[in-house]
Amino acid sequence: MSETIVRAEKLTKLFILKTGFFKSLTSRQTLAVHAVDGIDIDVRKGEILGLVGESGSGKTTTGRLLLRLIDPTEGKIFFHNKDITKLNENEMRVLRRKMQIVFQDPYSSLNPRMTIGDIVAEPVRILEQRTPKDTEDLVKKALDDVELHPPDEFFFRYPHELSGGQRQRVATARAFVLNPEFVVADEPVSMLDVSIRAEILDLMIALKEKHNTAFLYITHDLALARHLCDRIAVMYLGKIMERGDVDQVVTEPLHPYTMALLEAVPVPDPAVKRSETVLKGEIPSPVNPPAGCRFHTRCPSYIGEICRTKEPQLLDVGNGHMVACHLYPKK
Repeated sequence: MSETIVRAEKLTKLFILKTGFFKSLTSRQTLAVHAVDGIDIDVRKGEILGLVGESGSGKTTTGRLLLRLIDPTEGKIFFHNKDITKLNENEMRVLRRKMQIVFQDPYSSLNPRMTIGDIVAEPVRILEQRTPKDTEDLVKKALDDVELHPPDEFFFRYPHELSGGQRQRVATARAFVLNPEFVVADEPVSMLDVSIRAEILDLMIALKEKHNTAFLYITHDLALARHLCDRIAVMYLGKIMERGDVDQVVTEPLHPYTMALLEAVPVPDPAVKRSETVLKGEIPSPVNPPAGCRFHTRCPSYIGEICRTKEPQLLDVGNGHMVACHLYPKK
């Protein structure tokens, strides 16, 4: 088994909601968004862990927590088995060069007033003490690695002069310029044309293999995760519902939510018969999540009171395949 780069235990993030002045005087109840609610997760060296789920499941918050871009409400985060949960800003700065993120929207994640050279050089200038010549060489190498050829042509351009795919390559170059050990990719191709998504994904796979980087790949597209990831964790309303190797989760799904996500994947064959596992309704409010199993209000395999009242634990049903569902009682 590969070395674990990042690991979290009982990771929780609550966002406290502000109420009006008079309501705050008359009500003692504190309202909070349960974005991430007591999950365990780990990412291993050289692997891509796919974090899959609908919008509002807590995927992006999980990625930001693992990078300590936001602080957890409860739980612990370990980087190379070192607890980084309580590190101060200066101590975290030392680790920043080893942990990076590629944001979803290349249009808003790049400063329009900075040249491409300055954008990619920013992590180097902030986190390392290098000469201008060394910094320029690093930037040009990073641009070359993401196939922006020749680097000199892009060095003094501005983001508005590039296409969407080129901007996302710049964002990827910025993330990899310091050769990080762990990268969070937050739906990096969802804002791009279908014609260039494969190019960006192939680029990330190539960089992952070149640098042996650990990836947390956040997506709502289970079909994409199937072809890209080594392992998959399925998230719903702040909880991990199922986790395992990609073949286990995709070919032998156990949780009804995973089955429903797979059924939603389009199949380019009108003759293929689809099952009746279709999700109905909207994801419940994370301010007041359902008691018991979070998924019971939409579950096609609902089995009664136990689903409404008792929260299922994430259990290993064999070969590291984990599922949190009352259909699979503890043996």
